[in-house]
Amino acid sequence: MLPRWMFIYLSFASAVLTAAEDRYATVAIAPAKTSIYVGTVTLTMPTFERRGSRFESVYMAKVFPYFFYNERGALGIDFSAEQLSRLARGERVEFNGMARCETGETRRVEGHATPTDADTGKIKVRVFVSKTIELIFNTTYRFAPPPAKADGR
Repeated sequence: MLPRWMFIYLSFASAVLTAAEDRYATVAIAPAKTSIYVGTVTLTMPTFERRGSRFESVYMAKVFPYFFYNERGALGIDFSAEQLSRLARGERVEFNGMARCETGETRRVEGHATPTDADTGKIKVRVFVSKTIELIFNTTYRFAPPPAKADGR
């Protein structure tokens, strides 16, 4: 049988780890815009949610004036617990991911996040549209508190 102090210690450690994980449960990315030949691409994404070692969301890309190139889809960024701890220490962190538009096309995504404080920072994202075309977006991120549960806990 475990001594009482060991049980209390393990319960406390578990609570601290859960709180740390909850702190990084969601991240908001500000809309971003980049230039293309005679136009712009605006990328917007609702809040990303952490699922395992990934952040997932949907996206919408609006291409002006070439509206027929607009697209929507799902986006997943691989981001391990080790990468989160490096980010919390103030280190720049590289990441990779994949986007899949509604038509089924996939796009490789990579970039880096540079923290400015514990919850916010700058992010640079490269979206590889084809073998020769990549779009570069510079924007900001903010770790958002997890949504409140209906029962108020």
